[in-house]
Amino acid sequence: MRQIEVAEITALVRRLCMEANYNLPQDIQQAFVAGREQEASPLGQTIFDEMIRNCTLACQQQVPICQDTGTAVIFAEIGQDVHLVGGAFEDAIQEGVRQGYTDGYLRKSIVSDPLRRVNTNDNTPAVLHTRLVPGEQVTITVAPKGGGSENMSALKMFTPAATQEQIITYIADTVIAAGSNPCPPVIVGVGLGGTADKACELAKVALLRPVDVSNQDPFYQQMEQQILERVNRSGVGPQGLGGTVTALACAIEPYPTHIASLPCAISIGCHVTRHAQGTL
Repeated sequence: MRQIEVAEITALVRRLCMEANYNLPQDIQQAFVAGREQEASPLGQTIFDEMIRNCTLACQQQVPICQDTGTAVIFAEIGQDVHLVGGAFEDAIQEGVRQGYTDGYLRKSIVSDPLRRVNTNDNTPAVLHTRLVPGEQVTITVAPKGGGSENMSALKMFTPAATQEQIITYIADTVIAAGSNPCPPVIVGVGLGGTADKACELAKVALLRPVDVSNQDPFYQQMEQQILERVNRSGVGPQGLGGTVTALACAIEPYPTHIASLPCAISIGCHVTRHAQGTL
């Protein structure tokens, strides 16, 4: 049994909140370069140039890549042979977010109630997904989610009679209809199966997959490619101003489901689909 002080959890979350908002993952930065080469629109090419420059400056100066530093969405995997001491795990997570967003001068966008709209002034509470896994380590992923892209999320409860073509069409049409709202070029995360809530979680998880990695199942790999091609034929383009690159990648995460069910959830990541991971 390995013992870990929850203060270490707080310190890790604090660091990851800043790291995720300052440094875009390398695979996405490389996708910008590739997207720039594929983009046929001169204006779209200029937008890609500005996106690349923005990421470079944010990293060099350690400032946010985007003014919307998002909801702190956190995925935690806790080894079953870990004993957490010194306080409550979830309190430690929230304290890490509080410190990270305050010390990192990150915009605080969370309101304490969805209708009364009073800002919490420290970007807490985070949205936390926790899993118990084998081992004696704790792995934390911080994935800030901006409001513009989050507002374009969608869920449809298909019947089991739905065809693959109907699902592909629904996903592509949803992303195209989002237009400029999620700040394209986007990353399309799809959760298929489970229950409604499970599908939505899977769609978020899908956004963590490197953009240059396809689903290992050829069946879903082909679906991802078909969706990507349809979205990029739409002409929405970078920042919705027209062009040939509207999406950088599509990732589908399937899960077993009830015989009467076929949930399909979509989570659209903006061009700065941020995340940072650390392990204790």
